[in-house]
Amino acid sequence: MKRGRETEEWWRALLTGKNLKIPIRQVRHVFRLIPRGPRCKFCNAPYEGLGGPLMRVIGRGLSRLTLQFCRTCQDLASKHIGGAEVEVSLVFADVRGSTSLAEKLSPSEFSRLIGRFFAVSTEALLRTNAWVDRLVGDQVIGMYLPGFAGPEHARIAIRAAQNLLDATGHDDLSGPWIPVGVGVHTDTAFVGAVGSQGRATDITTLGDAPNVASRLASAAGPGEILISEACFLAAGLTESGLDVRQLELNGKREPVKIYALRDYSLNF
Repeated sequence: MKRGRETEEWWRALLTGKNLKIPIRQVRHVFRLIPRGPRCKFCNAPYEGLGGPLMRVIGRGLSRLTLQFCRTCQDLASKHIGGAEVEVSLVFADVRGSTSLAEKLSPSEFSRLIGRFFAVSTEALLRTNAWVDRLVGDQVIGMYLPGFAGPEHARIAIRAAQNLLDATGHDDLSGPWIPVGVGVHTDTAFVGAVGSQGRATDITTLGDAPNVASRLASAAGPGEILISEACFLAAGLTESGLDVRQLELNGKREPVKIYALRDYSLNF
């Protein structure tokens, strides 16, 4: 029980920015500037490109167990399997109509398109101090934690969603090079390391928060950002420039209030 409380306190201090013994925020900021991904989720150490050989020399090469961690961070996370409940803002970005896109393109062409989507989306998220939670199928997920993105993490998450849609061409007159919808939600969630037999395999977020963000992204049309009411309030926004709607989400008994954003030039 004591060990569990210590682990929870360690994660809460880290995720809220109160754990000054681990300079992970500064390390992440520096490492994200070194090309190129994929990267360690915890410290942003790059596995490939110019930075790959350097990271291997200093002990931050790819872990043999999982792509999510470098060797150093897997050892650290393995000592603290567990997590804490903290407030987090989540950005879920989905490619719209990926099945029809796959039918129109050869497997190699579709793979290159999705790879480009992952690259530009990850850059948009990392640039705003997100933790890139998962790259799954045609979806990218970013976590904005107060200890890394700061107290205005909800507002920053919305800006990141705007940057992501701009980077995928939704502001171009000719249309996007890939159609994307985004959901942004703020709530309390469990964030921490998961694994088995004393070896961490991932850092993730669990609870209702990721479910809501995922459903918002699924409901968003191409070029649309759906912002939950909780995120809207946490970001201190006004309704100017936003389309207010009632949306039925799977698993929710009542329709939820959401705010739709299509103007990527709005400065929040």
